[in-house]
Amino acid sequence: MIKKFVDKIPSILKNKYLLTGLAFLVLMLFLDRNNLVSQYKMRKELNGLRKELKFYHDQAQSDSIELSRLTGDSLELEKLGREKYMMKRDSEDIYIIVRKPVKNK
Repeated sequence: MIKKFVDKIPSILKNKYLLTGLAFLVLMLFLDRNNLVSQYKMRKELNGLRKELKFYHDQAQSDSIELSRLTGDSLELEKLGREKYMMKRDSEDIYIIVRKPVKNK
């Protein structure tokens, strides 16, 4: 009974080298610690981290340019304080005008 079943299997699938190679591929592609799925996830995470690194590098560069501009010019420092932090001199009053968005009908 088993002999009939074994005789029906093509000879290429009986090749021990092919079977060993296929087992190795399955092991490496799906069962290993560094399989394809984990490699894809790690590659995706690495690309995200690279984008984040580039963002922070650009942000640090623009901040250093702004810092050098602010430390070099007292008028720029005063302008930043007035616009961003709502600072004022003792003799001044600040009026904030808030515009309401127009509703589209």
